[in-house]
Amino acid sequence: MTPALRAHAPRCSPRPKIRPDLLVIAKAPVAGRSKTRLCPPCSPAQAADLAQAALRDTLQAVAAAPGVNRRVLVLDGAPGAWLPRGFEVVAQRGDGLAQRLAHAFAACRGPALLVGMDTPQLSPALLAAGLQALRGGAASVLGLAADGGYWAIGLQRPDPVVFDGVPMSAARTGAVQRARLHALGLAPVMLPVLRDVDRIADAVAVAAVAPETRFARALARLDLAAEARAA
Repeated sequence: MTPALRAHAPRCSPRPKIRPDLLVIAKAPVAGRSKTRLCPPCSPAQAADLAQAALRDTLQAVAAAPGVNRRVLVLDGAPGAWLPRGFEVVAQRGDGLAQRLAHAFAACRGPALLVGMDTPQLSPALLAAGLQALRGGAASVLGLAADGGYWAIGLQRPDPVVFDGVPMSAARTGAVQRARLHALGLAPVMLPVLRDVDRIADAVAVAAVAPETRFARALARLDLAAEARAA
């Protein structure tokens, strides 16, 4: 066992029952920068509208989740009128997603659960499961995405080596991240697999399972179902 892995041998949390921070890492919804893989069939403006709807749904779920210490939006860009009250906003830092995730956790003094903005079907109950695991002393939490990535990760304490060597935005991202946590002695409590929204077929599928969301209503206004079936 290498010294780096030995230093992360299994250990019990010294401070269970602490309320975790709940983080959302997101990109401000701006045409030409948001959800570009939805184009085509979406225009850049339509993709940005869908991104804003997904972000608002995510923030609503986070705002309603119980047992939270701080609610933090880790943002690339500037906040807009879509941001509800009760959130701290911090700028993303670092080159690449792995560094940005590490910096987001480094700003937390205790346990934290982080989610992205690509799963508008996210519910307070799903978040509560991850938060409860961390409050109970779980070393880590992981929610895999159907495309091979992950939609949630939680840590009992910040540790930048968690993300070392993990390829981001790849079909094996979730599997490699899970293996990395195990290798460090931080076996994760697993959350349900969710489908995230990358392409228009994903958008239609997610809207179908969560028709009550802003995202589903925004997609319905675009009437892109035929394009999704052809994608």
